[in-house]
Amino acid sequence: MAASFHFELVSPERLLISEDVDAVLVPGSEGEFEVLAGHAPFLSTLRPGLMRVRGGSKPDRQIFVRGGFADTGPDGLTVLAEEAIPVEEIDRELIASQIADAEDDVKDAKDEATRDDAERHLEHLREVQRALGH
Repeated sequence: MAASFHFELVSPERLLISEDVDAVLVPGSEGEFEVLAGHAPFLSTLRPGLMRVRGGSKPDRQIFVRGGFADTGPDGLTVLAEEAIPVEEIDRELIASQIADAEDDVKDAKDEATRDDAERHLEHLREVQRALGH
């Protein structure tokens, strides 16, 4: 059996995970990396993608994360994410519909500020869709 370590995943809305796990695959800004028990101290920013958690109370979880950072050290791994959504809570059809609506919003924008906001929203939705493998 693999050695476990403490893992916490925190978003502005809530503490999503705080438990001992076997491994976490993290979408770091310089590439994915896997954290196991005894990992050397390491700090990384996050890129949008899927974080995969193995072990703990719900084995083999996937969470979409966007923004933030991961900090691993002697006490385990802490991820502070700007956004974190368990994959099972993401409605893929809804995301596709929202992308179509957001594309229309970009086309219909009457001024630059509105267009910039619509483009940011559209890119966020596309990040979720890409992370889910569409």
